[in-house]
Amino acid sequence: MKPIPSLDPSRSPNPKPNAETSLKPEPVPKSFLRKHSLGLGALGVVVTLIVAYMRSDPATHLGSFFGNAIADWSGVLVTVIMTKHLYERGSAESKDPKSKWKSPTLEFFRSHSLTVFLVITWIGWVYLFRRMDTGSRWGQVVGNIVSEWTQILGLVWMTKILMEVGSRESSR
Repeated sequence: MKPIPSLDPSRSPNPKPNAETSLKPEPVPKSFLRKHSLGLGALGVVVTLIVAYMRSDPATHLGSFFGNAIADWSGVLVTVIMTKHLYERGSAESKDPKSKWKSPTLEFFRSHSLTVFLVITWIGWVYLFRRMDTGSRWGQVVGNIVSEWTQILGLVWMTKILMEVGSRESSR
């Protein structure tokens, strides 16, 4: 009677590498830090700028820079985080959601969740800015944030309607 060959390649005398596994490295599980490094990096910059602004004199060029940079980098942070999680129908940068909602109202809010988020938070920033002294230290920063949110919202809407030759997103 012939012996039954072992099914375990590591136990056979002449193990043959599996062509499929030898060409592809095993996927390395990505850590939370690796998966979210861009958002965490932008958050780190915003926090650093806030601390630097709090410790600086806003009447100096450097202090003024920190105040303006807070608004700019807050916009970067919102763009990175919110465009990852929210959707805007018609925008080439948005990922298509897997399914539609049954309620037309809920589907509208899902289809325009990025705009809805930006408009609601923009209203909040405008409200806060209106209650502040525009010449105060933080009044200038909040005014810059209102401007930044306006730019982001305008850019979201423009990417739905307009195109730019040579842009990967415009070719979709």
